[in-house]
Amino acid sequence: MDRRLLILATGMFAMGTDNFVVAGILPGVAASLHTSVGLAGLMVTCYALTYALAAPVMAAVAGNWPRKRLLISALGIFVVGNAISALATGLHWVLAARALAGFGAALFSPTALGVASAVAAPEKRGRALATVTAGLTAATALGSPIGTFIGGFGSWRTTLWFVTLLGSVAMIGVWTLLPAVPQPGSVSLRARLAPVRDARVALTLLTSLFAFGGFLMVYTYAGVVLARVTHGDERILAGLFLLWGVAATAGNLLAGRLVDRFESRTLIDAMLWLAIVNFCALPWTSAHAVSAAVALVVWGICGWGLLVPQQHRLVYISPNVAPLLLALNNTATYIGLACSGLLGGALIPSIGARNLSLVAAALIALAFVFAEAAHRRIRRPPAPWRAQARRSRRRSD
Repeated sequence: MDRRLLILATGMFAMGTDNFVVAGILPGVAASLHTSVGLAGLMVTCYALTYALAAPVMAAVAGNWPRKRLLISALGIFVVGNAISALATGLHWVLAARALAGFGAALFSPTALGVASAVAAPEKRGRALATVTAGLTAATALGSPIGTFIGGFGSWRTTLWFVTLLGSVAMIGVWTLLPAVPQPGSVSLRARLAPVRDARVALTLLTSLFAFGGFLMVYTYAGVVLARVTHGDERILAGLFLLWGVAATAGNLLAGRLVDRFESRTLIDAMLWLAIVNFCALPWTSAHAVSAAVALVVWGICGWGLLVPQQHRLVYISPNVAPLLLALNNTATYIGLACSGLLGGALIPSIGARNLSLVAAALIALAFVFAEAAHRRIRRPPAPWRAQARRSRRRSD
């Protein structure tokens, strides 16, 4: 295994843990800072929103900066943000520090994925992306349990100090163990932003938005969706989440190997349709322990396994600006999470939590439509008038 990828995966694990760990410490934060759990929940919003907005902007602006220095700087910002969060005595300082940590994550994640795609051979690019992304999926499985466990020995500040330590280890690892990373070619900011107007990119991003909107809608309300099998026992729910996270990590790594052997379209379509069938059956399978466990395994494999072929497709479309496109894909995922959470909350009173997965299945079906449209645009040869226009512009230049 390339140690460069393992170091980058460690950084992604720190970023993912910081995102998911907060769920387990919100009651402690609220009690310590004399505020409500709802207001303390803004810690998640500030981190995620900063990440979603800053990632594509910084990927474009910092596209020509040295990769290794950029990774170290991003991890340094992340560490400082978490340290301030752990020391803060007021909610406003905590929220500001969470935004700072989110900015560091926004700078690191797309850069790390871009470096992974650049250092790997083309036939191993999917595996490289999956290795780095595995750090994020592992954090999905372990972030909240680890945070709750460590917080039990001290307080919520102990948990944030743990995340600070993770970020520090990743920063030292990048600094001392990561060899020089090839500098990307000089590309103007205008050229970097050009792919945003590309229909192939837009359709691929819409695929991510609707697919992960469906996947994460059910995750957001899993406590009530799975109530018939958990009977309100948080330990059973935590066990199911752990199973889901392990399946997600396995699906991510498996997809990385498969995408180097098969066309991205094959994997994307297979995972979307398997997820649609799984979610259509969930109102019935979620009533029994064994069938619910199987549904969660399928859900985890498809949900996080989809991420790698989507990333692979974007890198294929425009490899020169891969960090920007990967950052936009992350933004689409986070927007899907935010919007589906609002939609799910609005629909539960009328359709019931049990049937929420049917709405998620409809969103994933829309994602399939966009995925197929993206494939057709990618495979379509350039129109003659477009090719002629490009030749004319070259001659005039």
